[in-house]
Amino acid sequence: MKNEVKKFNKVVLLYSGGLDTSVLLKWIQENYGAKLVTLTADLGQPDIELAAIKKKALALGAEKAYVVDVKKEFAYEYVAKAIKANALYEGTYPLSTAIGRPLIAKLAVEVAEKEGADAIAHGCTGKGNDQVRLEVGIACLNPALKVLAPVREWGLSREEELAYAKKHGIPVPAENKSYSTDENLWGKSTEGGILEDPAQAPPDEVYSLVSLPENAPDTAEIVELQFEAGLPTALNGKKLELHEFILALNPIAAKHGVGIYEHMEDRIVGLKTREFYECPAAECILKAHKELEKYVHTIHENTFKQVLEDKWSYMAYAGLWHDPLMASLNAFMDKSNENVEGTAKLKLYKGSCRVASLSSPYALYNLNLATYGKGSTFDQNASKGFIELWGLQSKLANHIAKSAKNIAKNPKAKTEVEI
Repeated sequence: MKNEVKKFNKVVLLYSGGLDTSVLLKWIQENYGAKLVTLTADLGQPDIELAAIKKKALALGAEKAYVVDVKKEFAYEYVAKAIKANALYEGTYPLSTAIGRPLIAKLAVEVAEKEGADAIAHGCTGKGNDQVRLEVGIACLNPALKVLAPVREWGLSREEELAYAKKHGIPVPAENKSYSTDENLWGKSTEGGILEDPAQAPPDEVYSLVSLPENAPDTAEIVELQFEAGLPTALNGKKLELHEFILALNPIAAKHGVGIYEHMEDRIVGLKTREFYECPAAECILKAHKELEKYVHTIHENTFKQVLEDKWSYMAYAGLWHDPLMASLNAFMDKSNENVEGTAKLKLYKGSCRVASLSSPYALYNLNLATYGKGSTFDQNASKGFIELWGLQSKLANHIAKSAKNIAKNPKAKTEVEI
């Protein structure tokens, strides 16, 4: 509270309606002498009451309260790119929270420009990734806008927040603050509390979205995912918009214990943290998409694309959504997904998601070539010459190395290598 603060005319606050951002709503008015406009985005998080959040923001002094449903935009402009890139940060995390932040930054800039605000405020701490994602995004879209990070700058503890809320008549929601969580249609992240100790097994209560595998049904379920140009378009034969597809698949996969990720994660800011994710639809879609790609792509496409997928995932995780490289990577992903079309059937059972069958008009698999049965069209006699050429340099290298050792032992030995 002793910090000297700059005064602002108007601030756009990223507002969830919870304790932290409700305290910030009053705090910014008091300490920065600013008018407040709030922004709340619906990215598919469950049980979000937009009307109630808007009412609360206005009651706490916001001049305006924007509440926007951006599930469709999130799905097609952000999640779709992650699907095409088979995005898993460090091979594990489906980037559910990470890819939502650039959309929120975009919305905040749009509202700030519309309202004539000179700053955008968020409730991120100085230890997290989201401060980086939001602030880099805002700077790329409109560098003239200032960013306020009161939690980072003032270091308010939860006890101080509660005292401040009581003093200013701020309603305190009944929140379970044992853990810190974030959720949207692509998944849920959980951290904090006992989870911070890697020596402690996570309590069952951590998983609120996905059933524990041991509690999942004893009967497996088959789900059919149809893809066009790399994106799922029909679930069990029913055509759906992408956001509707994800929201419909989430409870099906979650019921069977699919989509639990436990990750020792390297954050942007240098920390190594223990993270827990529940991404049921994401696991099903990414697994089906990856297998379908392998089915229709050459070995060269598949192995090269994996390198770019890892880079895409890192860029998205690190808040570099607007870097020129990201646009180039997305162009590659779009091109490589043009023929990723077909159907994948998944078998869901007690935490397992297995691709049971594939079909595609672009499949490079040829049964007549691959079969060991009668009617095979593969010329097995051609393999002899191929093997000789394929291993030629390896054979030469080993013979030469062996010859060099013999010469070292016996300088008069022959140096010729017989091939």
